[in-house]
Amino acid sequence: MTFPPPAGDPAAELQAIFDHAGVEGFVHARDVDTDAETGWRPDAPVIVASVRKILVALAYARQAAAGTLDRAARHTITAVNREGGGIGTDSCLHDVAMSTRDLAFFMMSMSDNAATDKLMELLGTDQVRALAAEIGCPRMPVGRYRDLWDPVWAELGLDADGDLDAQLTKVSEERIRGLAMLDPTRSASSTPREITSLLTAIWRDEAGPAEACAEVRELMSHQLSQHRLLAGFDNGVKVAAKNGSLWGVLNEAAVVEYPDGGRYAVAVFLRTPALSGRNPAADAAIGRAARTAVDQLRRDRTPLEEKA
Repeated sequence: MTFPPPAGDPAAELQAIFDHAGVEGFVHARDVDTDAETGWRPDAPVIVASVRKILVALAYARQAAAGTLDRAARHTITAVNREGGGIGTDSCLHDVAMSTRDLAFFMMSMSDNAATDKLMELLGTDQVRALAAEIGCPRMPVGRYRDLWDPVWAELGLDADGDLDAQLTKVSEERIRGLAMLDPTRSASSTPREITSLLTAIWRDEAGPAEACAEVRELMSHQLSQHRLLAGFDNGVKVAAKNGSLWGVLNEAAVVEYPDGGRYAVAVFLRTPALSGRNPAADAAIGRAARTAVDQLRRDRTPLEEKA
């Protein structure tokens, strides 16, 4: 795949990447240590999808560090937690038992929705919502998946307890695009800048106890998906990330760490013309936009050895 040459102007360069892929894009990057920043439409409201799980992981890690949640305690994921057709335990046919920590691991490594719902039961929606406000993401979607999706099925006139896949085949693309859930001005949302602020606080040990922040960083280092943001960076560059997808939405947020000590929080959010299906151009645009934004910061960064 070929890309347009750099445009020279940082914002124009990012816009050119999105235009080339045929997507609407939003990006923000922040130097974790200096607060230098760059981006394209960084304060526009965006649908976060599963990027919200970073907040859930932080809520888990803070409660675990405080001793109010036992990492080793066993919990059973049942049909109440499963929506079906998902990833990990969400697609299991039978009940699955695992530790509290492993619920968080499945949630972050493979974006397991059923594990997320079980973890949300343990954490409490009100507590996670309070953390969202405290950490600077007051409009972040919070709740179990059933709580988030039941209004969608009601808006479409579907039976939530019936065969949703079969019912969705009869729903027009226009009606899906018109859902409140896909409109960040009418539903829970965040901004690229809010997400990089959250990541920066975690990497600086400012989002909670150092123990909790370290656990979130470790959990984010295990994401299995590597074809979007991670693909934009060379071997030797560490990337801890969380992606998210929804109808016409592709996202990823991460912290990128270079061997020279440079650390950069970056969040890329896309709106795509197709509601679903593979989109290699959009996937590549996430990695290229993230790399371009980080490269912009690195060009202006004083080498760490010169600060000593």
